[in-house]
Amino acid sequence: MNGVSAKKAWAIMASKTSKSEPGSEGAEPVIRMAEFGRRIAARKAALGLPDPPRNAGQNRTPSKRALLKAIEEAGGKW
Repeated sequence: MNGVSAKKAWAIMASKTSKSEPGSEGAEPVIRMAEFGRRIAARKAALGLPDPPRNAGQNRTPSKRALLKAIEEAGGKW
């Protein structure tokens, strides 16, 4: 393939043949992540699936603990 790996050639071809513009013939519908999250939550509720327990975090590295602490101090919820 003229020095181009098969994987790279496929990626180049896929990017040229993708049709991501709404209204394009054969294009997949655009799904917003917020809407996707709501749909998943509604499906889980309809099926009666419980939310799994969160990780207790007993094996976190010091850097991960520092990151989560910084997120919490900034007002974020991880």
